[in-house]
Amino acid sequence: MIEVWSWPTPNGQKVHIALEELGLPYTVVPVNIGKGEQFRPEFLAITPNHRIPAIVDPEGPGGATLHLFESGAILIYLAEKTGRLMPAAPAARYACLQWLMFQMGGVGPMFGQYNHFHNYAPEKLPYAMERYGNEVARLYRVLEKRLAEAPYLAGAEYSIADIATFPWARGPEKRGVDPATLPAVSRWLAAIEARPAVQRGLAVLAERRRQGSMSEAERDVLFGKTQFTQR
Repeated sequence: MIEVWSWPTPNGQKVHIALEELGLPYTVVPVNIGKGEQFRPEFLAITPNHRIPAIVDPEGPGGATLHLFESGAILIYLAEKTGRLMPAAPAARYACLQWLMFQMGGVGPMFGQYNHFHNYAPEKLPYAMERYGNEVARLYRVLEKRLAEAPYLAGAEYSIADIATFPWARGPEKRGVDPATLPAVSRWLAAIEARPAVQRGLAVLAERRRQGSMSEAERDVLFGKTQFTQR
């Protein structure tokens, strides 16, 4: 049974959703990133990058135990392990990987920076807020253009590219983007959110999400010196 070390963030939700879609048996090990549990030795033994999610598969390639971190790598592994959620035809496969990389290199980091400077930075920095606001709007426009010409990011079939992007792309209005300007994205978001496996994946650890404002202790763990201590 696959062991998933995770927390209910968009990157964690990607893996939860994929496992539910694939019907793979798994157990969850909660890693409360606000309390600094990502720095515990047992987690660092799986991933030197102290970021969730990570998995341990006792039935990895060749029957050996596999430790794997980075959500995109995990999605590719799960798709290849099962032969599902990634097209087999070369052109379609590369289209899927292309949009997966778009999420990993663009949507995730840029949306994350937007969230930080608009919601968590100790002081409002107009330059940073404008820069990341503009980039988030641009990335939504790229998604809109693609989804206006295809049902899903990789083309006709739902894939790990959609699973990776969906948790980040939800709620454009929270990032200053009017959903009315994104009819194709809105159609795609609604279609994915209606999937039972997606609903089950979003429910994983959902009750553990922080309620209310961030404490100073959490802020230090997530954004302060604790994050950069050599380990």
